Amino acid sequence: MDSPHPTPQAAATTPHVPRSPRRTARAVALFWLAVFMGTAAANVLVGWMRAARDHEAFDWFSTSVDEASSGVVSLLLLAVLSRLAWRWPLHADTWRRRLPVYVLGGVAWWLLHVTGMVALRQAAHAVVGSTYQYGPWPTQWLYELFKDVQTYAILVCAVHAVAWFGRRRQGEAALLAAPDDAPPVEPVDRPAHFLVRTLGKEFLVATADIEYAQAASNYVNLRVRGRDYPLRTTMAALEQRLDPQLFLRSHRSWLVNRACLRSIEPTEGGEALLHMADGGRVPCSRRQLPVLRQALGA
Repeated sequence: MDSPHPTPQAAATTPHVPRSPRRTARAVALFWLAVFMGTAAANVLVGWMRAARDHEAFDWFSTSVDEASSGVVSLLLLAVLSRLAWRWPLHADTWRRRLPVYVLGGVAWWLLHVTGMVALRQAAHAVVGSTYQYGPWPTQWLYELFKDVQTYAILVCAVHAVAWFGRRRQGEAALLAAPDDAPPVEPVDRPAHFLVRTLGKEFLVATADIEYAQAASNYVNLRVRGRDYPLRTTMAALEQRLDPQLFLRSHRSWLVNRACLRSIEPTEGGEALLHMADGGRVPCSRRQLPVLRQALGA
């Protein structure tokens, strides 16, 4: 385990600064775009090869519209699924409670996917002056049900896997637990350090180095030297573990280190923005503003 205050040589081996969330989101979006549109193009090519093998006519337009419409609607639904999975992820202690919601989500995926792709196909055919018939509705809907349930289940697993890998690559914080056979080296109820795990590395982060913290779904993101480390806890639970003389609640979703507070910028409605030492800006509610002003000496 690394020293909590690494030497310059050790600092060179600490995890690299992750890409910004915007760049990461863009890369993920481009990846899924390539997957779905690449699959659509491959399916069209396979259909053409099958028709050529069987000496049958091949309708490039209809086949391309069918595949593209399915891919476009799936991409739109995937964006919603990713957001919901980030907000209500499946964990070892939550999956039983949330699994029924995900099952209902699969039904919604099926209904929206079929409705959306049929609407796009009808619109595309109307543009060229032709008509589109979906076929016998009960049979076709059940056919799509089995396909969509499989796709939905795979994507739920993929979204959670990507989120897990992203947290491990970024670094995930954890509270130090008391050892089984010895007294703890520091107070467990008021930890002086957090343990951060990344892919292939563990190191300690001093609690005093946390500049601010933001609640995010089931996690609280700890801001330390330009990096965000997600800690799986609630903001209320974290606040109880931190020194109240050092860490102050600025907002229901934010906690700041008073030593890192540089200035307060009033905004409309009696609220404010807190300017932190790293250049970040943290919202401050009207109720907490007097406390922060007193901490700053303003």
